[in-house]
Amino acid sequence: MENNAELNYVIPAKYRRMENMHIIFWLVKDISWCLIWKVLGIAMIFPTLIISLIIAWRTRHIKSELAHNLAITFWIIANSLWMITEFFHVDTKIFFGILTGKHLSLIPFILGMCVLLYYYIIQKPREDRETQVATL
Repeated sequence: MENNAELNYVIPAKYRRMENMHIIFWLVKDISWCLIWKVLGIAMIFPTLIISLIIAWRTRHIKSELAHNLAITFWIIANSLWMITEFFHVDTKIFFGILTGKHLSLIPFILGMCVLLYYYIIQKPREDRETQVATL
């Protein structure tokens, strides 16, 4: 008998509320950046980042979710670093060779990309192979 049941990823309501608050904090942070509200923008880094880490921790048992949530966490770090360099007018200051303050945000951006590359190039093919072998 063929099993056509789809796997569903179900998010408990309390987790969904936290994810929704995360989006609100992130938007407030970015709106503050746009309007150059330094104190509020910097203050919003903390709840945005903390909730991102909590979400990644809660999804750690699902490798695809963990990879994407870690990439989001690195994105928030990069985005926050970029915002801070602009707020304090060091975004165009040369730090290393030709790298400016804004370019320092490339480090967490690239780390997030590395997490996703690892997942899609190494982890996901393994998961697909294990699923194929298990269904034979």
